[in-house]
This record gives sequence, C-alpha cells and structure tokens, in this order.
Amino acid sequence: MSVTESMTRLQAQREALVEAALEHVPFDGWTKQALLAGAEDLDLAPGEVDRLLPNGIRQAITTYVELIDRKMVDALDAKGLEDMKIRDRIATAVKTRLELVEDQKDTVRAALAFMSLPQNAALGLKLTHGTVDKMWIAAGDTSTDHNWYTKRMLLAGVYGSTLAYWLDDTSDGHAESWAFLHRRIGNVMQIPKITAKLGKAGKVAAAPFKIGAKIARCVPTPGRMRRQFGG
Repeated sequence: MSVTESMTRLQAQREALVEAALEHVPFDGWTKQALLAGAEDLDLAPGEVDRLLPNGIRQAITTYVELIDRKMVDALDAKGLEDMKIRDRIATAVKTRLELVEDQKDTVRAALAFMSLPQNAALGLKLTHGTVDKMWIAAGDTSTDHNWYTKRMLLAGVYGSTLAYWLDDTSDGHAESWAFLHRRIGNVMQIPKITAKLGKAGKVAAAPFKIGAKIARCVPTPGRMRRQFGG
C-alpha cells in the first residue's frame, strides 16, 4: 500500500469514527466519551480513538467541519451556480451548508462552544475561513488581489451571523433564516447594483488573512462591500 493510499484509508477511518460519534455528541458534547461511544458502535477498540484522532477533540471537530464542507462543495457542483447572479450563488452556498447540518444543531452548538474557548479561537477562525473560501471558489471567484481577502472577511460575517440566527430559528423550513440571509447580503451590497469594474475603489491597504494572527488594514469599506456581492 502506497503512502497516499495509507493516508486516504486513515482519513476514511477517522471520518467514519467522527460520524459515528455524532450520535452521541448531543448528549455527551464534543468529548472523549462521545468518541469512545462512536468507536464502540463501530466495534473498534478504545485505543483506536487515540490512533485515529491523536489531537483529540480539536481534530475531531476539524474532521467534522471539513467533512461537511466537502459535502457542501459536492452539492453546489450539482446546483448549476454558474447560471446565477453572484449574490444568489453566495446565498445558495450558505443555505446549502446549513441545510447539511439541519438535524445536527446541538452538535453545531457544541462545536461552536468548544471553538469559543480562548485556546481554540485561532482554530475556529481557520475553519471558518476554510468554509467561506470553499463557498467563494464554488461561486466562481477568481480574485487574487486584496479583494480575495475582503470577500472572505465579508462572507465570514454574513455566514457567522446567519448561522447564529439559524441555530435559534424555529420557523417552517427555516424561512426566517433565509430571509435574514438575504437581508445580510443586501446590507453588504448597500442596495445598488454595481456595474463598475473591480479595482476602481482607489488605494485601500490590505493585509493577508492569516488565521491566528491580527487581521490588519483589510477594512471592508462601503465601496468594497458593494462590489463583492454585486452581479
């Protein structure tokens, strides 16, 4: 077995363990106990938890988020986003991501609580960045300048606020959440439809979006916000 095959097999086993543990997270939280229960469901020895997830709960949640992200990308590939306006592509991406965990709200809450701890904040930012980056790529984003950073910062705000609203939404089909999402995107756009080319905003200092480091001088000005979600 090649190294690549071995790593692929390991990742598949890790994901299977995490998915099995999801049945227990609503009751036990993101804990070693939930992972052990998942291992038992798969008839795995307790020691397999440490072998598959040597970094513990942080690695388990990372695996969970990345697994859902991959499912999101697959779902978006089948939706024909290229025929939509940019704002509709982004709205579809956010909605799709949340619908994939529609029956896992307690699991998502527990993950957010864990990532809110000071020692996990950098990882939480990294995972959010990974999710919104995949959304923009699926939406056809090809920017390489400072717009790359501001687009992801703006979408992180839209996604994060919509996620918080969605977690407490009990409306039929989460209709209120989708209305909230469209309002948030509308706020970012500042209403008017923009036809000007990207890059005419003037000189705006921007620093790379580095997870765990300070996000400096990449301020989302009104002009930028209108352009990022136009189309």
